Formats: sequence, C-alpha cells, structure tokens
Amino acid sequence: QVQLVESGGGLVQPGGSLRLSCAASGFTFSRYVMRWYRQAPGKERELVASIATAGGSTNYADSVKGRFTISRDNAKNTVYLQMNSLKPDDTAVYYCNAEFRSVYWGRGTLVTVSS
Repeated sequence: QVQLVESGGGLVQPGGSLRLSCAASGFTFSRYVMRWYRQAPGKERELVASIATAGGSTNYADSVKGRFTISRDNAKNTVYLQMNSLKPDDTAVYYCNAEFRSVYWGRGTLVTVSS
C-alpha cells in the first residue's frame, strides 16, 4: 500500500539545523511532485517547499527561503528537507505530500525549536 513516512524531527535550539526525510513506497515516486507542508499549533497547514519530479525545479515559502533546502533521491524514493538557522516560529508538525494523479500524505514529524 501507499506509504509516506517522515523522520528526523525533534527538539533543536534556535539557530540549529535538522534534516527531515520522507520515505515513499507503494507508488511510482519519480512521477510525483513532492512537497513539505507544516502546521503549527492553532494555525492552518502551510506549504513550505516543493520539488519537481526530476528535482530540477524547487519552490519555497518566503518564510524559509535561504534557510531550507528541499531535495529528492528518486533511486531511494526519498525526499529531504534540510532546515538551517531554525527559529521558534518554525515549530510545527512537518508533513510530506506527494501529488500526481493522486495525492498522498504522511503522518508528520514534530519539529520543536526552543531553548
């Protein structure tokens, strides 16, 4: 069956870094646009970053530009989100999303930025 499994979340101090991973299975990963969303407590889910099928085109929310980098490895069916210079406002549950003919979601991984 289709699975998107996020990992790499945790507690980090402001200014620190984390690398999230999302392992995909059950569908043809290379055909899907991959995205990272996040949802902070009491707020709506927002798009953080997206990457095209071959990885050549990426887009970022203004709030994370220059700090976050999305990448993918189609051979490993995995998408990554490298997060640097983390701020308390980055605290959220981060979700992996895949879209082509269908839309799939992971269950999320919690990132907490706090001193």
